[in-house]
Amino acid sequence: MRLSVSAILTLGFLTFAAQAAEVEKGTVRFEPAGDQKGIPERYRLAEHTFDWEMSPKLRLSGGGVEVFTVRYPSPITSPYPENNTVHCEYYRPTGAGPFPGVVVLDITGGNQDLSRIISTHLAQNRIAALFMQMPYYGPRRPPGKNVKLLSTNIPQTFEAIRQTVLDVRQSVAWLESRPEVDKKRIGIHGTSLGSFIAALSAEMEPKLGRVSILLSGGGFIDGYCDHPLAKRYRDTYEKVGGSKEALKKSIAPVDPITYADKLKGRKVLMICGERDEIVPPSMAKAMWKACGEPKIVWYDCTHYGAAVYFAPALRNVVEHFTAD
Repeated sequence: MRLSVSAILTLGFLTFAAQAAEVEKGTVRFEPAGDQKGIPERYRLAEHTFDWEMSPKLRLSGGGVEVFTVRYPSPITSPYPENNTVHCEYYRPTGAGPFPGVVVLDITGGNQDLSRIISTHLAQNRIAALFMQMPYYGPRRPPGKNVKLLSTNIPQTFEAIRQTVLDVRQSVAWLESRPEVDKKRIGIHGTSLGSFIAALSAEMEPKLGRVSILLSGGGFIDGYCDHPLAKRYRDTYEKVGGSKEALKKSIAPVDPITYADKLKGRKVLMICGERDEIVPPSMAKAMWKACGEPKIVWYDCTHYGAAVYFAPALRNVVEHFTAD
């Protein structure tokens, strides 16, 4: 019998002894750092309070990690009620801390296995990890609807990305409120799709001092416009009067390279594939240059072939978030 990664992980967990444990509830005040004048209006978030609740879920046997489910309202109200609650899993190291805190974002086709493995590994290394479900993922996807974060519906995609960034900003405020988390050492990690959103979110949230982006880049139009698979779409677009520059301008609000200069001076780690066919190396190099040439680690692999280097990549991520 074959078991999924999540099933195998679950076998390593023991449920909390008191399943009827009382749900922890509270209220957090989101306070932006500074006046936000340097943040585009679409990504600004006014000072406000929000209620949250946290329930015990699992305890990793022998691993010094407790897992909780966390929920709070999104600052954006979409047309779908299920999507308007942010669902997270909080992987908390046992002990008093203070621990670095990290928001973790998933991949495009994520079944959550990868981010759960990453979050578990971070917590086992004394890093509190908040795996945040992005809009329209997991419990945030409306039943019976084919609505997704990324789709050919460009206005909805842009709004979903905006919602993700603002959800991350609230998640940072929640981590800041935790007594076991060092509020001066809060960061974000994303893989593939999550890495693009993580970079964009960090650009809009100055409190994210450390950024880890795995299989990422920037400059979507320069990276993909000349790709053979895009040729027929580009030809059609240009026949009706479109241009590469016009397309670049329209995509700019969601392209992390647009605001990459905001990451200069932050502690950024990029991990990239030298033969990545999904995120071309040219996009990784462009983003690296735009955000000040931070630490970058290259592996001789394709996008999916990066799985071979998963263990050393995780070591780099842990070192990044635990370094002085």
